[in-house]
Amino acid sequence: MSTPRLALTPVERRASIALSGLFACRMLGLFLLLPVFAVAARGLPGGDSPVRVGLALGMYGLTQAFMQIPFGLASDRWGRRPVVVAGLVLFIAGSVVCAFAHDLLWIIIGRAIQGSGAISAAVTAWLADATRDEVRARAMAMVGSSIGLSFAVALIASPLLVGAWGLNGLFWVIAALGVASLAMARWVVPQVPANDARSMKSVRPGEVLKHRDLLRLDFGVYSLHFIQVSLFVVTPALLTRLGGLQPAQLWKVYLPIIFASFVLMVPGVIYAEKRRAHRGALLCCVAGLAVVCGLLPAASHHFYTLAVALTGFFVAFNILEALQPSLVSRLAPANYKGLALGFYNTSQAAGLFSGGALGGWMAAHAGSPAVFIMAAVLALAWLLVSWGLRPLS
Repeated sequence: MSTPRLALTPVERRASIALSGLFACRMLGLFLLLPVFAVAARGLPGGDSPVRVGLALGMYGLTQAFMQIPFGLASDRWGRRPVVVAGLVLFIAGSVVCAFAHDLLWIIIGRAIQGSGAISAAVTAWLADATRDEVRARAMAMVGSSIGLSFAVALIASPLLVGAWGLNGLFWVIAALGVASLAMARWVVPQVPANDARSMKSVRPGEVLKHRDLLRLDFGVYSLHFIQVSLFVVTPALLTRLGGLQPAQLWKVYLPIIFASFVLMVPGVIYAEKRRAHRGALLCCVAGLAVVCGLLPAASHHFYTLAVALTGFFVAFNILEALQPSLVSRLAPANYKGLALGFYNTSQAAGLFSGGALGGWMAAHAGSPAVFIMAAVLALAWLLVSWGLRPLS
C-alpha cells in the first residue's frame, strides 16, 4: 500500500509562501536589468563597450560567489533572520548607488555592493528549518518556480519601466523591491527553531564537494546562469534591430514568448513530479538548450525565428530553474544541506558573473554568433556531466 502524501502544515505553508515571495522580489530586482540593460546603458559613458556592459551585468554574481558560503554559515551561527536582513540592506544600498550613477563605473560598483548581500543559501536553509523532510521538496520547488516566474515578469516589465522612468528609475524600482523583501523577512516569515549547531561540528566543506551528484547540479546551475546572462548581453540589441523596436517596446516581444513558454513548461514539470522522472526531464531540457543555442547563429538573422528560438530557451530554462533546487534538497545528506546549498548558490553566482564578463568579451571580439556557439558548447558539456546523475530512489 502506498503512503499518502503529507500536506503542508499552516506554519510550513506560510513559511514556504513568504520565503518564495521574498526570493521572487529579490530575484525580480536582479532579473529586471537583463532584458534591456545592454541597450539602455548606451546612453551612459562607457555604455558602448560590450565588455563593460557584460562586467556590469556579471559583477553582482562575482561578489555573490565570494559571499554565499560565509552568509550561509553565519546564518547557522547567528540565525537566519538577522543574516537575511543584513544581506537585504546591502542589496538596497547597492541599488541606490546604481540609481544615482551617471556612468557605467558607478553602476559596476553598485552592482558589487548589491551582490555582497548573498542571502540565497541562508533563505533556502531557513526554508529547510521550517519544513519537514517529507514535504521539503515541494517547498523547494515553490521557491524554484517563484524564481522562474520573477524572470518572466522581469522580461515583460523591464522595457516598460525603462521607457517610463529610464535606467535610473529602474534601479529605484529595484531598491523598492529590496525594501519589500526586507519587510517580508522582518515581519512576515515565521520564526522557526534553527538547526542544532552541534550537528555542524562534524561537517567538513570538503565532504560536500565529494558528493558527485551535487557537483553535477552545481555545474548545472553555473552553466544555466552563464548561458542566461551571456545571451542577454547580445539578444536585446538583436531584437531591437531586427524588429525595428525601441527598448521600451521590447515587452511586445517578451510577453508572447513568456506566455507560450510557461504554457509549454507546465506539462513537463507535472510529468517529472508524477513519474519521478527528474533525471530524464533534466537531461531533455539541457539537450534542448544545446540545440537552441546551436541554432541561434542562424535564427538571429530573422526576427520571428529568433523569437521562436528564445521561446524554446525559456521553456527549458523555467523547467530547470524549478527542478534543480528541488533535486539539491533531495540529494544533499541530511547534515550537509546548508553547506550543499551554499556551494550550489555560489556556483549560480559564479555563472552570473562569468556569463556576463565572458559574454561581453566574446561579443566585442567575435560578435553575437560566437556568444551563441559558446553557450551551445557549454550546454553540451553540461549534458555530458549530467549523464551520470542517478535517478531518485
